[in-house]
Amino acid sequence: MEHQLQIYNTLSRKKEHFKPINPGMVGMYVCGPTVYSDVHLGNCRTFISFDLIYRYLLHLGYKVRYVRNITDAGHLEGDRDEGDDKFAKKAKLEQLEPMEIVQRYTLGFHDVMREFNTLPPSIEPTATGHICEQIEMAKEIIAKGYAYEVNGTVYFDVEKYNKEFPYGQLTNRKLEELLEGTRELGGQDEKKGRLDFALWIKAKPEHIMRWPSPWGWGFPGWHIECSAMSSKYLGDTFDIHGGGMDLQATHHTNEIAQSQACNHKAPVNYWMHTNMLTVNGTRMSKSAGNGFLPGELFTGNHPLLEKGYSPMAVRFFMMQTHYRSTLDFSNEALQASEKGYARLMNAIKLLDNLKTSSTSTSNIQELKKKCYEAMNDDFNAPILVANLFEGARIINSVNDGKENISAEDLQTLKETMHNFVFDVLGLKNESSNTSKDKALQGVMDIILDIRKEAKAKKDFATSDKLRDDLAKNNITIKDTKDGVTWSIQE
Repeated sequence: MEHQLQIYNTLSRKKEHFKPINPGMVGMYVCGPTVYSDVHLGNCRTFISFDLIYRYLLHLGYKVRYVRNITDAGHLEGDRDEGDDKFAKKAKLEQLEPMEIVQRYTLGFHDVMREFNTLPPSIEPTATGHICEQIEMAKEIIAKGYAYEVNGTVYFDVEKYNKEFPYGQLTNRKLEELLEGTRELGGQDEKKGRLDFALWIKAKPEHIMRWPSPWGWGFPGWHIECSAMSSKYLGDTFDIHGGGMDLQATHHTNEIAQSQACNHKAPVNYWMHTNMLTVNGTRMSKSAGNGFLPGELFTGNHPLLEKGYSPMAVRFFMMQTHYRSTLDFSNEALQASEKGYARLMNAIKLLDNLKTSSTSTSNIQELKKKCYEAMNDDFNAPILVANLFEGARIINSVNDGKENISAEDLQTLKETMHNFVFDVLGLKNESSNTSKDKALQGVMDIILDIRKEAKAKKDFATSDKLRDDLAKNNITIKDTKDGVTWSIQE
């Protein structure tokens, strides 16, 4: 089957046919976490969305070099070392070495990603591990006339750059519009232009994380970290660069400017951005009191949560909204996703026991085609999920004897459900092979044996009572010519 993958490109603001620079090989860079603040659900949504993209590209047979960085340089995200440095404050307060904090948050981030069953990236570079590359890139930009040094800080000259390249192209804004939204330079400001940003920042004596450079002791600007690391591992121009939509206007705009000024090449062919999270229709934020961390979501330990939700139920919930659309959290939506996730898992469990016929009632090849069409349309996971629910309906209908399926179509259905549910969506059966699952199976075996003996003795009152009591607890048993089956109804 030939796949015409269409990707929405933020830069062109339209869907484009995906054509990798190197056939069969895809270079993808995603802006990773800042490891001195807790990973929040907005981060998780971005990384889970790109995990879906990564998984589907692998499924199509591409070799993917997926680079996701760790921001661990310990600086603020502004042009200068202004205000309280939370990283330094935390290190001093807890009497920790900076890299102890980095290690703690990095391990915590990896733990959360494992909970959500994301695949690890091919390369996970750190900003502190690439200081030399960032210094060399800043030197190159100065040499080409697009940056200048003032008192140990190096600034990128946006207005000079804009004379040759469109600075606001990623957000489709002119320089004049951007200038209108910035304050006038004060008499103490050392920058030439209002939009100029730092490539290298002079460190105050008390700044903990600092490195020697041609301009004195300092630390890298936020934006140059990603430009240096992405070009090192993926080349001056690569296929896909992603992140949250909040990175478009500043971080990614400045990445493009730095890389283009340094290499005189467009750094990325396809820019992709995930949309924001809301809670009950309101934007998620700490200040609004409606932001919660993954751990709180799993345990339910938050005033806005009625209960805890499993990682796979949350992942499945995220897959039911397109990555470019706003995702709204609510208890009702999460509980509906729990039921939908359970319905898929229960259907897949039935696949190995389905009886085949000479012909099929449903068109399984068409179902498979629709699954690929959904993912080929800019990774449209919600449409894919709708098709997988149709697959679950067919499975249940065949299991109930209401539909027929041929052996060939059953094999296709098995492959389609497993490929898209587990390999592409990245779901896993949370109840399989657990001690609780095995214990439940053991209890059910005992109950079914008691019921079988009751029926053999024509004690139908006991037999029916066992069936009815199980039904009251959402466990359905079915008598078939091949034996008795049971399932949990969500």
